Amino acid sequence: MDALAQQLSNQEAAGSYTLGCSVETLRSAVDAAGFTLFDVDLKGVKGKQNLLNAFSVAANFPPEFGANWDALADALCDLSWREAKGYVLLLRNASNTLGLSANDREIAQDLLADTVVYWRQRNKPFWIFFT
Repeated sequence: MDALAQQLSNQEAAGSYTLGCSVETLRSAVDAAGFTLFDVDLKGVKGKQNLLNAFSVAANFPPEFGANWDALADALCDLSWREAKGYVLLLRNASNTLGLSANDREIAQDLLADTVVYWRQRNKPFWIFFT
């Protein structure tokens, strides 16, 4: 297993980071670690509903996904349809605002941070990378 794949397995280090390698290198490391990658392209995304839709499509959320903040939190903390040793959420083309209002951006950031903690408590790494 390469060094990046080993690092991904370190659940204590898991969190939100700017991607420091190519997407291809990340994909290879995710595969080698036995993780699932959710590749969310945020290019041109503006507003909460567009962001939620981008997450839903990238992660192939179940049809009953409710397209609200609570549903996003529930979906990211379930992932039973994508069992893996760990998870990587790649947010590509993410602006500093994520295309959201200040209030929605704060909610989204808190939700993502809570997701990392949720999975850490279950001994599974959950990484978030921004490009």
